[in-house]
Amino acid sequence: MNNKLRRALLIVFIPVLYALILRLLFGIDSWDKVFYVMTISFLFCLPLIVGMLTIALSPMESVKKFIYRFFAPWAPIFIFAIITLLFNIEGWACWIMILPIFLIIASIGGLIAGYYKLKEKKHQKTYISLLCFLPLVAGPIERSIGAIPGVYKAYTYIDIHAPAAVIWEEITRVEEIPGAEDKGWLTRSLGFPRPVKAELNYLGVGASREAIFTNGLVFHETVTEYEALKKMSFNIKAKPHEIPSTTLDEHVVIGGQFFDVLNGTYELEQLNDSTIRLHLYSHFELKTTFNFYASLWAKWIMKDIQNNILQIEKKRAESSKPKTNM
Repeated sequence: MNNKLRRALLIVFIPVLYALILRLLFGIDSWDKVFYVMTISFLFCLPLIVGMLTIALSPMESVKKFIYRFFAPWAPIFIFAIITLLFNIEGWACWIMILPIFLIIASIGGLIAGYYKLKEKKHQKTYISLLCFLPLVAGPIERSIGAIPGVYKAYTYIDIHAPAAVIWEEITRVEEIPGAEDKGWLTRSLGFPRPVKAELNYLGVGASREAIFTNGLVFHETVTEYEALKKMSFNIKAKPHEIPSTTLDEHVVIGGQFFDVLNGTYELEQLNDSTIRLHLYSHFELKTTFNFYASLWAKWIMKDIQNNILQIEKKRAESSKPKTNM
């Protein structure tokens, strides 16, 4: 093995090894009161230090190139991702959501390390070595502070050319949805369950509704506000113990430690004689220390689910006739 190849492998191996060791430490269940993966200390410090290590270990002739300082840290990040996927340490959903921020922060780490290396600052390797312990110091502090819960709204709507009675029928009784009708591209890409059916046991406040999804996911809903042909609101409860462990990644399980859907509302708005705007919005809760980033993905996911359901209800309503007397 020539020196260049050995150096290249070393540049990648050490950052990947560091990332794996940190992931294993933060993933020990018995240490979850001190270290946990779903923290800024892990999700943001890890790629920063990986990027800095990559550039600190690189030869000066490579570091002089901006494109190298920016993109070289991506190599250990991708290798780290592949290893965690192969050994089922992490799932696809988590990586798709966190990879963009990992790559950006790794590049920032590379640029910081490159700046100091090009300036030939003294003791730069010592400082970077000390930074490797930053997550181990910051993790317990962050866990002691705890997450600040935040409630967010996902709002969607669609215009439907059908009578209110027809639309209402499709809202209260969503018949089985074949896979061909499912247009939820984001949730499908993330491996989330798709909607199957939903039906109220009666029409009115206090009624129960089960929104059934594939892979054993069920939303237990209770109607809290009901105005026929105009508005229906309901509380939503997902019971994590009912959901098979293979259905969702543990870090994004609905009703779990970090993410929960609270309620939903349908509203009908008459735009003109032939068009009704169907509003669908929901509120969900996040319990992380990085809600500023997690809320972006949670909103996209909830909107994708809601838009998918609205498209199905529109298609069925516009090709249907009233079935019941409201």
